[in-house]
Amino acid sequence: MSTSFEQLQITQTYLDKLKELGIGEPTPIQAEAIPVLKQGSDAIIQSQTGTGKTLAYLLPALEQIDPTQKQLQVLVVVPTRELGMQIMQEIEKLTAGSPIRSQSLIGGAAVVRQVEKLRLHPHIVVGTPGRLLELMKIKKLTLHHVKIGVVDEVDQVFELGSMQDVESVLKGMLKSSQKVFVSATIPQSTEQAAGRWLKEPVVIKINPSQRTAETLEHMYVVCQEREKIDTLRRLVRLIKPKSAIVFINVTDDIAQVVAKLQYVGLSIEALYGEASKQDRAKVMGNFREGKFQLLLATDVAARGLDIEGVTHVFHLDPATNAEYYLHRVGRTGRMGREGTTISIVTPKEQFILDKFEKQLGITIAPKAMYEGRLVDPAQDRSAAAMRSRREAARPRDAAPVRSGSAGLRDAAAAPDAREFNAAPAKPTAPKPTAAGGKAVSKAQRERDRKSKGAPRWLKEKQQNKE
Repeated sequence: MSTSFEQLQITQTYLDKLKELGIGEPTPIQAEAIPVLKQGSDAIIQSQTGTGKTLAYLLPALEQIDPTQKQLQVLVVVPTRELGMQIMQEIEKLTAGSPIRSQSLIGGAAVVRQVEKLRLHPHIVVGTPGRLLELMKIKKLTLHHVKIGVVDEVDQVFELGSMQDVESVLKGMLKSSQKVFVSATIPQSTEQAAGRWLKEPVVIKINPSQRTAETLEHMYVVCQEREKIDTLRRLVRLIKPKSAIVFINVTDDIAQVVAKLQYVGLSIEALYGEASKQDRAKVMGNFREGKFQLLLATDVAARGLDIEGVTHVFHLDPATNAEYYLHRVGRTGRMGREGTTISIVTPKEQFILDKFEKQLGITIAPKAMYEGRLVDPAQDRSAAAMRSRREAARPRDAAPVRSGSAGLRDAAAAPDAREFNAAPAKPTAPKPTAAGGKAVSKAQRERDRKSKGAPRWLKEKQQNKE
């Protein structure tokens, strides 16, 4: 029996907003998490990427806000600028036309402008740990009135080396504040941190054994390291994805990789970690609008992104571990949509995918490109073997038989096949001469050989030239 947002006791204001946004029924994680968070309990929310976790915590959090008060009441901590901007867009959609004020406090933006905007007393803030702590230290941000604090992509926040910053931010909140940790993956280190900061948390996990979306198809192709760029080019030309994300591991190589991919004709731009907030926002905006086909990104840059229309994820480098693979492939196949993920690996890297299969309980199927399709490698090998056998069976010295009556005449006039098996006699004829008795030059003989099967008009034209 499905649950409706009305049954979850969402206020009418937000029910109307959800209807405007075309959101009908809650997803399983929303149906489980919203009642728990509305009760004020601390919680750990874990579910596959693309299952609606953001809305699962935003709706209860927004309902706690009293717009008549001029204090910060909801805080959302995120690992990256892109995820922060994405959550801000969701907040703005839900609060459009209401007195609730929101603000992003993301690293890379001008501190002065953020301080000025804080004077408007936002009710909800989305920020990165470093910038939040920086503003707290200069007494421009206080968390004493925060009712609920959410750490989204919590495992990534802690893993990025900002655990001390996050813990300092959490210390700035009252002990009575509700705290929520959210992610698709909750490793043991995150659970230990949750034990220090969360009071008897309710653990909400939807189908934890199903680590990736059921609508995802996992594949891989094998090539040599030097062939990876061209293999990606061929895959894109073959599949023609409307919108896709390409992942690499090393950020130092990203400019070089973009240049190579653009050189081979791919429509691609990169999400640079060192780029300004404005430049990154521009790249993401252009990608969402379909102004280029492929987005090249690292695991950190694309963490948590929800970009509508992404049909494929390509791994130019294999993910460093199973958790990163999960978050990569979660950029497609979201909210029940179909998606495809293709890893491009060398023979030495295949063992990495074998590990992912065992750890995640998935099947990553080998594929090869053959006659405009992605096929099983065995099919490609059998086709190649058949071509080799045909080539070997074809007489190398026999002239090709032409179709039609001319071909039949040629075949009838051909010498008996046994003649081809006889040992060739040594040539005794004199060297060919022209009509005037002069020896024919090597160049002339070559021209005669090439024009042997030419039409009469072409032969006459060549003779006139001579």
